Amino acid sequence: MPSATIEVRHSYSPDEEVALMEAVHAAIVEAFEVSPVHRNVALVAHAPHRFIGRTDCPDPDRLTNVSIFLLPGRSLAAKRRLYRSLVQRLEAFGIPSVCVLVRIHELPGENFGVRGGQALCDVELGYPVDV
Repeated sequence: MPSATIEVRHSYSPDEEVALMEAVHAAIVEAFEVSPVHRNVALVAHAPHRFIGRTDCPDPDRLTNVSIFLLPGRSLAAKRRLYRSLVQRLEAFGIPSVCVLVRIHELPGENFGVRGGQALCDVELGYPVDV
């Protein structure tokens, strides 16, 4: 059950915001082979003066950070699939690939509280994390 936070400094319409979150979720499902019903994606839109980033981004208003929180175990190959998929999917929103930063945060199961206050390490996930 990876969760993601997308940070942008561009104003998108509500429909575009939902589509952006769905695109990130779809990349996670594809790369990590998780069930599509397990989703937890948030979008944070910053005022441009509150989000500075890469100076090589040709369109600073399109700076986009994607942080993904998940259990350890995904292979480097799966992470590479994720990075490629995210960049490709975000290009559909006019976000140049060099304007995207992806950060993966691997946390042990005891650091997630889920399903009514259970430690994630005590819950049967229903999907593998060693992809």
